Amino acid sequence: MKDSTLITGCTSGIGLHLAREFAKHGHSLVLVAPDVGELRGLAAQLETDFNVSCYVLPKDLEQAEAAEDIFYRMEREGIEIDILVNNAGHGFRGRSWEIALEQDLSMIRLNIEAVLRLTKFFLPPMLAKGRGRILNTASVAGFEPGPMLNVYHATKAFVLSFSEALAVELEGTEVSVTALCPGPTDTDFFTKADMTGVVGFQKGNLMAPQEVAAAGYQGVMDRELLVIPGVANKALVGARRVLSEHAQAKLNEKMYEEVPPEKRTRQRGDKEQQAKS
Repeated sequence: MKDSTLITGCTSGIGLHLAREFAKHGHSLVLVAPDVGELRGLAAQLETDFNVSCYVLPKDLEQAEAAEDIFYRMEREGIEIDILVNNAGHGFRGRSWEIALEQDLSMIRLNIEAVLRLTKFFLPPMLAKGRGRILNTASVAGFEPGPMLNVYHATKAFVLSFSEALAVELEGTEVSVTALCPGPTDTDFFTKADMTGVVGFQKGNLMAPQEVAAAGYQGVMDRELLVIPGVANKALVGARRVLSEHAQAKLNEKMYEEVPPEKRTRQRGDKEQQAKS
């Protein structure tokens, strides 16, 4: 499995569709996520649907040794990673004093440390062989402060800034970095982050994860630095850049407010009716 693509957080959401997108284009895959059962199921599906080779590697990337373990496993197996996709991440919604310290640290370990550790291990071999690509899943959240999701926004700001600076350092090499910056997307991320009832994340506002993954794949293959999927997301980022950070934060505070319960109930009823029809 030479010239393989390693994808973290690949068993759900954007990561799942990134795995399908790379497989569709014939890439051999190394699939990394915590649940071995889900990984094996995904690998079997991709091998059947796209006739590609998949290597399953169950790892909890919050563990400090995980990135090193993955790197040396690849060396022992003779698997060269040509494309590294740092996609794993999660978030928790609430005011700072309502979120447990361990939840904040968990976001930092997965959203920042895992990205940094994997990049530190896999970048030098890419430079040594004279080719490679890195795709980091950031977010439009990385462009601005976000009350109620302040640590999540901060972790994505790190990923975005790290990617942009690393891209400059890599100029003149055949190794590129792409930051994928999706906006609100229809995945279980928002359920886990307790965001299904907030203003900015109602069903009609969400982009399909397949669209986000397709944009990310095309961007990394074209060696683009920033990929912001969707016209609305591009416009939002552009418009907000003229505002002060305080004004951006106040707008996000409104966006993360709860939808009135009666409207949420009606939306759930609409979805249930659609499911029956």
